[in-house]
Amino acid sequence: MTNTDLEKLVDTTDEWIQARTGIKERRVAADGQTTADLAEAAAIKAMAAAEVTPRDIDAIIVGTTTPDLVFPSTACLVQARLGCLGVCAMDVNAACSGFIYALGVADKFIRCGDAHRVLVIGSETLTRMINWDDRGTCVLFGDGAGAVVLEASEAPGILSTHLHANGDFADLLKADGGVSRGFEGHENGGVHVMMKGNEVFKVAVRTLGQIVDETLAANSMDKSDVDWLIPHQANMRIITATAKKLNMPMDHVIVTVDRHGNTSAGSVPLALDEAVRSGKIQRGEVLLLEAFGGGFTWGSALLRY
Repeated sequence: MTNTDLEKLVDTTDEWIQARTGIKERRVAADGQTTADLAEAAAIKAMAAAEVTPRDIDAIIVGTTTPDLVFPSTACLVQARLGCLGVCAMDVNAACSGFIYALGVADKFIRCGDAHRVLVIGSETLTRMINWDDRGTCVLFGDGAGAVVLEASEAPGILSTHLHANGDFADLLKADGGVSRGFEGHENGGVHVMMKGNEVFKVAVRTLGQIVDETLAANSMDKSDVDWLIPHQANMRIITATAKKLNMPMDHVIVTVDRHGNTSAGSVPLALDEAVRSGKIQRGEVLLLEAFGGGFTWGSALLRY
């Protein structure tokens, strides 16, 4: 769905959207296509790249805020399709930070010896939660999924993960309904994304700047030690601000927001996948992954590829 397509649905323009977000187009899941469908496709590609089979996987962790069902989890649905039955499978809901949270959980599973090889997925169909009459939100989001296989190794890939949340900001970015609270007033039981954009932007820039400092300090690194920034693809202005905090030239920042929009938990693994498959990132380079989302949640992962 391009910005021109959106001009036909809501009072907006391609120029307005690009100036404020950097987004030119986004993907929308087909009718009947679910979060689990996207997650399964991403998982298959990740396992092929890692040269492993479903029998090699001993845990599945899916970051998503748009599960197919309340339960079973999307991770369980994907597990059944892949055929790796009996292993740990669970969803992590941290909104746009979902993949970073899932990666952090997987890292801890491996470090404590409870798992050897974990399939980590970020998958979303966030357009199903969009009010297409709200130009402040409908221009931002898209659907997508990405995945990685994380395995135990003597040579560290993940150097550290850092996960945070602050529920005091819940009203700035949220869904306006749920199972326990109810769906009154929502046609067909649907819920919509509600966002106070300017306030979210201010907190996101400040918070992501702080987590850059935290991550570098935890690893006794300088900004110059980081080769690539792979940020959550929410807004080009936030990405640029985080890169500035790192003194990172934009040609070492992976940007997909212009084509994907904000795919929530899918955005960081999508960007990572594109960067690796394109050959931009080389073995031995240091990558900083970071994300910020509703909750508020935020997190980072520093890794050596």
